Amino acid sequence: MEPFRVILLPGSVLPAGPAYGALLAALGGTVEAVAKDLELYAGDTPPPGWSLDTEADGVLREADARGWDTFHLLGYSGGGAAALALTARHPERLLSLALLEPAWAGTWDWSPEHTRLWHRYGELGDLPQEEFMAAFMRLQVKPDAVLPPPPPGPPPPWMARRPAGISAFLHAFNTYALDRGKLAAFDKPVLFVLGGMSSPDEQGDNAGRLARVFPDFRLEVFPGKHHFDPPHRAEPERVAALLGAHWARARAQAAS
Repeated sequence: MEPFRVILLPGSVLPAGPAYGALLAALGGTVEAVAKDLELYAGDTPPPGWSLDTEADGVLREADARGWDTFHLLGYSGGGAAALALTARHPERLLSLALLEPAWAGTWDWSPEHTRLWHRYGELGDLPQEEFMAAFMRLQVKPDAVLPPPPPGPPPPWMARRPAGISAFLHAFNTYALDRGKLAAFDKPVLFVLGGMSSPDEQGDNAGRLARVFPDFRLEVFPGKHHFDPPHRAEPERVAALLGAHWARARAQAAS
């Protein structure tokens, strides 16, 4: 049987290679996969006019270059938000969608707690750069979640681009019009992987709202994990098994 053709988008912090290395190793020969870095970080500063559509267009260019008319799409955090934008714009290109805690999932039906959290994100821009990342991470997890310590040694060169990239994502989330109706028309399988220690006001709300939008939606919760100890890095074998079943179901659905 031919391997599943998959494009994987990372979040706004780790590059695609380290973000998905363990998961791709667990998937092995079952996939023909591209862990694609974000267009946002193609240069030293975000490209002029960058938006979630910029990322969607980059995914389609990658697929076209490989001769893939259709493919499976997976996105984590900011990459998950870009994956939702592509799903709404070009659903015909996707065989399935996998969302690993998308950083944003539209603005409809937010809970009051989600709205308050979003206002707190808006306040991050006033912080000094050395405080920005710690505050950004803490907002995304439960109060008793343990965040990973910074890696030893000096930060890698790519880290200097991340505050501006995160700010670009936050701006896009405040201005982008994600079409709920077009998402509701997407009838192919959608898998949402959620860490039980991630913020229920954000990720829990996103999962609940998308469950009411997508007609074929499945939620898988990893109780002890969170946005910065994500299941696809902490338990790659289990996530690989979930994805294999998800893609196989999409293949069977397409064949029927």
